[in-house]
Amino acid sequence: MDGLERSLQALRGRRVLVTGHTGFKGSWLAYWLQQIGAEVLGISKDVPTNPSHFEVLRLEELIHHQIGDLRDEVCVSKLVKAFCPEVVFHLAAQATVRTSYSSPKETFDTNVGGAVNLLEAIRASTSVRALVFITSDKCYRNIETHRGYVEDDPLGGRDPYSCSKAAAEHVFSAYLHSYFANNKLLGAASTRAGNVIGGGDWATDRLLPDCVRSLRQGEAIEIRSPNATRPWQHVLEPLSGYLMLAAALLDDPAAFSGSWNFGPPATMSESVSEVVRKSIAVWGSGSHTIVNPEPHLHESTLLHLNATKAQQQLGWRTRWSFQPMMERTVGWYKSWTNGSSPRDLTTTDIQEYVRTTS
Repeated sequence: MDGLERSLQALRGRRVLVTGHTGFKGSWLAYWLQQIGAEVLGISKDVPTNPSHFEVLRLEELIHHQIGDLRDEVCVSKLVKAFCPEVVFHLAAQATVRTSYSSPKETFDTNVGGAVNLLEAIRASTSVRALVFITSDKCYRNIETHRGYVEDDPLGGRDPYSCSKAAAEHVFSAYLHSYFANNKLLGAASTRAGNVIGGGDWATDRLLPDCVRSLRQGEAIEIRSPNATRPWQHVLEPLSGYLMLAAALLDDPAAFSGSWNFGPPATMSESVSEVVRKSIAVWGSGSHTIVNPEPHLHESTLLHLNATKAQQQLGWRTRWSFQPMMERTVGWYKSWTNGSSPRDLTTTDIQEYVRTTS
C-alpha cells in the first residue's frame, strides 16, 4: 500500500466539507471522497457551467449538497457549525483571469472576502482538524523565470485574478500564524497548483474545454497564444496531493501546516500548440487556427512550480505523463459524447490513477 492509499484510508468515515464542489476540481474531489467512504458536505453558490461535471455525475444524489455563497458570512458560519466537519477543502473561487478583468470586484469579494468568512467560521469551530486551502500557482509574482517557484518565493499578481489569489494567501498566512498555530489539534495548509485538465470541465476560456467544444462541433480550434508553455497535469494529480496533505495534517498538524506546491516536473511543460495537436490526435480528427489575443489582457507565457517539498515530505509524485494524461482527458470527453456513463468514466479514471505506480 503506497502513501496515497494510506491517506485515502485515513479519510474514510470523516466528515468533510468541500467548498466549490460544483466546480470542475471540486466535483472530482467531492466524488473521490464519497467513493472512499467520507461523509461530504458541498457548499457552492451555483452550478457554474452547463453542462457540468457536478450535474452529469448526479453528485447531488451522493453527498450533502448546499447552495450557499461564501460572501455571506452568516450563511457560512451556520453551515460550518451545523455540519461540524473534521476536514475542510476550500476550492470555491472566481477562477478565471478573463472574468477577473471584467468583474474585478466580484473576484476580490469572492476570492478574498469569501476566504475570510470561511476562515472565521473555522476559527470559531471546535470540530475542524485539517484545513486544505487551495489557491493557485498564479499567486506567485511571476517574473517569467525558467526556475520553478518554491513555497517561500514572493507573492503577487498584475491582473485581478492573480492578485486576488496572492491576497488570499496573505490572509491565510495571517490566520495560520495568529490563530491556527495556537490550536494544537488543527493543521492548516495552503496549496498551489497549475493548469489542470481532465474530463468534465466545461468552463469558458480554458484550453481543453475550448478544444473539445470545437472538436465536437467539427470546427477549427482557435488558439490565442500557441507558444505559451504550461505545466499541464491531470486533475487527479493535485487532488491526490490535497488528500495526502489532509491526512498528514490530521496525523501531525504542526509538521505539515504551511504552504505546498503540487505541480508536474519541468519536463512535462508543453506549449498550447502541442496540447491542441495531441487533442486532435486522440480525438481522431480536427484542425486549428491561430487568432490574435486581446491586447489588454495579460497572459503569462511561462509559469512552473517546484514541488520538491511535497515529493520529499509527503511522498507525493506525478503519476501520469503527458501522453496518458491527454489520452485520459480527451478520451473521457469522446466516450461521454458517444454515450458512456460519466460516473463510470470518472470512477475508472480514479481507479486507474490509484493503481498507477509510476
